[in-house]
Amino acid sequence: MNSLTEARVSEVRAFNRFYTKVIGLLQAGMLDSPYSLTEGRVIFELAQAARMETGELRGLLDLDAGYLSRILARFETDGLITRERSAADARKQVVALTPAGTQAYAHLDRRSTEEIEAMLARLTEDGRRRLVESMAAIRTLLGSNARHQGYVIRPPRTGDLSWAAHRHAELYSEEYGWGTEFEQLVAGILAAFDPARDAGWIAEVGGERAGCVFCVHQDDRTAKLRMLLVEPSARGLGIGRRLVDECVRHAQSHGYERVVLWTRDCLTSARRIYAAAGFHLDSTEPGVENGVEVVEEMWSRDLRPTGSAAPPDA
Repeated sequence: MNSLTEARVSEVRAFNRFYTKVIGLLQAGMLDSPYSLTEGRVIFELAQAARMETGELRGLLDLDAGYLSRILARFETDGLITRERSAADARKQVVALTPAGTQAYAHLDRRSTEEIEAMLARLTEDGRRRLVESMAAIRTLLGSNARHQGYVIRPPRTGDLSWAAHRHAELYSEEYGWGTEFEQLVAGILAAFDPARDAGWIAEVGGERAGCVFCVHQDDRTAKLRMLLVEPSARGLGIGRRLVDECVRHAQSHGYERVVLWTRDCLTSARRIYAAAGFHLDSTEPGVENGVEVVEEMWSRDLRPTGSAAPPDA
C-alpha cells in the first residue's frame, strides 16, 4: 500500500468512526428503542413493503439466513410480525408487520426524523446543502448501480469553464504530480476560449459534472481538440469517446480539414480513445512537468474525403 492509499484508507476509517458516533450506532438501542440497527432496518423494510418473502428480505439487506431467522423469531415472540407460508410456493415464508409492529416502526421513523432535523438545525443553509450533496455523492460512488448510470452531454454554461480549469489542475496533480505550471496552462487555454467560434461540451452523470472537452480554432483549416477530461467516478461509461466524437463532428460541420491535439504518453486511456476515433500520432518530444519527465505527443485526424491531398502542417 503506497502512502497516498494509506492516507485515504485512514481518512475513510476516521469518517466511519465519526459518523457511527453521530448517528448513535454505538448505543445499546437504536433511537431510544430496544432494537439494534439491523433490527430497525428489518422493521423499516417490512413497513415499506407491507408483505415480503423472507428470501427477498434477506437479499435486500444482505443478511445471513440464520441471523435473519433469529431476528424474525424475536419479532414474532414480541408480537411485531406474523409469518405464514406463501400461497404461490409453500416452501417460501411471507412476513408482515402486526399493528404493534407498525406502531414500533412509527416510533423509529419519528425519532429518526427528529434527530436528523436537530442535526441539520445546527448548520447554516450552506452547510446543510453541502452535507446533503456530499451524502448524495457517497451514495452515487459506492452504490451498486453506480456503473450503470446514464449520462448527458450539453454545451457549457456559466461556471463550467472555471470548473474545467479547477478539475484539470486538481485531478492531474493527484494522478500525475503536475503542478502550478500545468494549472496556469489550462487556465490560459480557457481564458482564450471564444464562444463565437469555439465549442465545448460538458458531460453530466446524475446531474453532476463528470467530464468535458473543447474544440477551438487554430487556423482556417485546423481545429484543435483540447482539455478532454473524465472524472474517475464516471470512467468506463463511454463518456470520453462520446466527447471526442462531438468534437470531431463539430469540426467537420464547420468546414475544418483536420483536427489536431496535444497529449502526453502517460495518458494511456485518452490515447486509446484518440486512436479509436481515427487520430494518428504525428510526433513526440521529451518534456518536463513539475520536475517529472514526460513525453509530449501531437496527434491529428484528417477530416477531408478520402483521396484529397493532405494539408500542410499547421
